[in-house]
Amino acid sequence: QVQLEESGGGLVQAGGSLRLSCAASGRLFTFSRYAMGWFRQAPGKEREFVAVISMSDGSMDYADSVKCRFTISRDNAKNTVYLRMNSLKPEDTAVYYCAARYSSTSKQIFGYPYWGQGTQVTVSS
Repeated sequence: QVQLEESGGGLVQAGGSLRLSCAASGRLFTFSRYAMGWFRQAPGKEREFVAVISMSDGSMDYADSVKCRFTISRDNAKNTVYLRMNSLKPEDTAVYYCAARYSSTSKQIFGYPYWGQGTQVTVSS
């Protein structure tokens, strides 16, 4: 079983920055063997893909809406994945979730069996 815990959310003004963290743990869990994704869900909307990072070479992919503003990274020694969010916009307001998937990356929600509880990000205009 894999446990994921997000942190770092909060209230920020438009144009500001936040860094989200997601700490992973679990019995017999090898973090470096998992692709890690970030997703978000705004009020009244479906959960959507934000960013993903591969388990091995650290290759990354982003939703078009966050490209050039958000950066995903990981520290395998700390079992942690990060999401640096710059130039935040009110439309980035959502609950942000991290998710883990064994081996290959995916942009699909159903491709991730492990999820955190989420952290709220609110961007004021």
